[in-house]
Amino acid sequence: MLSLIKLPRVFTINQVPKVFHEDSIISGYRHPRSSATDCILSLFQLTNETLNIWTHFLPTWYFFWKLLTVVLMQDVWRDSFTWPLLVFLMSCCVYPLASSCAHTFSTMSTRARHICFFFDYGALSLYSLGSAITYSAYVIPDKWVNSLFHQYYIPIAVVNTVICTALACYSRLGLPYIQYNHDIIKRFSECKSPKFGKFLRILAFALPYLFDNIPLFYRLFLCVGEGCTDNDTNALHHTHIALAFLTAFLFATHLPERLAPGSFDYIGHSHQLFHVFGIIGTHFQMEAIEQDMVTRRPWLLTYSLPITFTNTLGAALLSVTLSLGIIFLFSLPLLWSATRGEHTEKKTQSHPIAKGCQYH
Repeated sequence: MLSLIKLPRVFTINQVPKVFHEDSIISGYRHPRSSATDCILSLFQLTNETLNIWTHFLPTWYFFWKLLTVVLMQDVWRDSFTWPLLVFLMSCCVYPLASSCAHTFSTMSTRARHICFFFDYGALSLYSLGSAITYSAYVIPDKWVNSLFHQYYIPIAVVNTVICTALACYSRLGLPYIQYNHDIIKRFSECKSPKFGKFLRILAFALPYLFDNIPLFYRLFLCVGEGCTDNDTNALHHTHIALAFLTAFLFATHLPERLAPGSFDYIGHSHQLFHVFGIIGTHFQMEAIEQDMVTRRPWLLTYSLPITFTNTLGAALLSVTLSLGIIFLFSLPLLWSATRGEHTEKKTQSHPIAKGCQYH
């Protein structure tokens, strides 16, 4: 059937605007004004985005299956102890799905590219909060249970997700209406410093990750003596942390394609590896969380903070609402009077090479 369908052609880096360029990726680019149909058809041809999409789309259904398993096999409606796990698994479904959609439809236009990745950043922020909620409920070491840090841990994590979403969106274009509007679609400062936006995005996601993992880092690397929660689950936590730092390394360094530009355009470049190791890391994180949940349940139900709607599903809903509001604010200048920018966008179709700043 696919043989009867004309698949979209692919382009080299010199044939697309700089906003679509990826570091050390020379070929395999889709048309910068692809239709939604072309974007979907590109899933079934080899481009430099194909594996980026599938390496997150397929795991979405694995995590969805895990979520359904918990909902169907445990009394989640009456057992509030399962609510943190539900929030975490929902975030595990959302972030790879948002990523695969962003990579799929980001070549519809310059505006679409920015907005797609705004949603991607918001989904990653939700995942960080989902991790924090389960860490507060199941992972925090015995010594810190009911401490002042434990009591304020979730509220601070919610604030961090809002900061993460806002800073990541800011890294693309700057402040809405002040540094860009519907007629100005270019980076606010990366024209002068191409690495600045990348640094801001790394910072945006590093800060909540480091804060969320403070209880785990203390439990694994600093805590000694009684109350350190030294159990068999720690090996899974070590694996997850190692994979998390590996994914961060791949995202920041653009290896291996930076060593041989053009050699890893379709298979094996850093963003694909970043997706793969990130998903594997999330799997080990999930396994560790579930094991801590089961083995520590009796003790935590007796001594830990009560698990309520407010510090689980309520916190997640608040975070989603605030993040969507931020995404709306950053997207509004791109959507407002979009028809006025249509002429500029159409120039891209007739003149693929356009001025602009490089995005990674």
